[in-house]
Amino acid sequence: MHLRRRRLLARLPVDPYVVALLGTAGLAAVLPARGPAATVADGASTAAVALLFFLYGARLSTREALDGLRHWRLHLTVLVCTFLLFPLLGLAARALVPALLTPPLYSGLLFLCLVPSTIQSSIAFTSIARGNVPAAICAGSFSSLAGILLTPVLAAALLGSGTGGFRADSLLRIVLQLLLPFLLGQLLRRWTAGFLVRNKQVLGHVDRGSILLVVYAAFSAGTAAGIWHRVSLPHLGALLAVEVALLAVMLLVSWYGAGRLGFGRADRIAIQFAGSKKSLAAGLPMASVLFGAQAGLAVLPLMLFHQMQLMVCAVLARHRAARPEPTGRGELPADRVAEVSPTARHPSAQAR
Repeated sequence: MHLRRRRLLARLPVDPYVVALLGTAGLAAVLPARGPAATVADGASTAAVALLFFLYGARLSTREALDGLRHWRLHLTVLVCTFLLFPLLGLAARALVPALLTPPLYSGLLFLCLVPSTIQSSIAFTSIARGNVPAAICAGSFSSLAGILLTPVLAAALLGSGTGGFRADSLLRIVLQLLLPFLLGQLLRRWTAGFLVRNKQVLGHVDRGSILLVVYAAFSAGTAAGIWHRVSLPHLGALLAVEVALLAVMLLVSWYGAGRLGFGRADRIAIQFAGSKKSLAAGLPMASVLFGAQAGLAVLPLMLFHQMQLMVCAVLARHRAARPEPTGRGELPADRVAEVSPTARHPSAQAR
């Protein structure tokens, strides 16, 4: 029994990048950037966010996204899970303040519910579970594209100025730092696509390094503002418990809800993995723009949820793969799983 437990724990994906993010947050808490160094870090973070969203726009294939519209019912279901059901659950959690959650932690939890879905890990887990991989690719792309507009709009409507740091001028910053670079990346894609493909590995390091810089700047500003004095271990424990319940509800609703809507098994797998997860890579830079000095606490729930979803979905995907049905439309045989996505072998890969 003990050997079986050790093997199970060894197979759980503890994402090294999440460890790096937590280490960066810890470094900022101990050695925050102050004075002129804080100004430099803030400027570098602003440039990093703009670069990230330029690359997001340049990588997104508009033609592939339009081709995926033929499966519009599936994509609409994922969008409803991501931008309607998640926010409703986040609003319901308001009843836990202040008994279990502090207002800043609740703001971070609600922001987590507004972030778009992942792309790479949704594809990886759908592949492992032998689901509709093409649908997962399009659903993740649609969610990321919709999140560029919907996440800031929902944050403005639901967070407001009195729930933990969202500022009125954030909408202008969103346009300048997020939307314009994204649109510029789309416009220049025909000239940059080849370069991006040839240098995919190097640009992947640029992505991750940029996000680490954003996290350091955000947590440095939070340390200087004294936000960590408002967090206690009991509140963190309560946050984890709430996130466990949130993930469980969305996994169940996305699976059984898709079944009630008449989707087949392959489509239900894609809906479950794309509709129950949240993107760390998209959420972190958005939070730095939306929350400013409060971004440290705002992204903490998202960072914890990200690792939790990887561990749970890895186990779930293997469970689904162990009980396959005959290969149908959208499903791939096991020997072709790794051909679809390079992250299929490593489901703990950072997801956009």
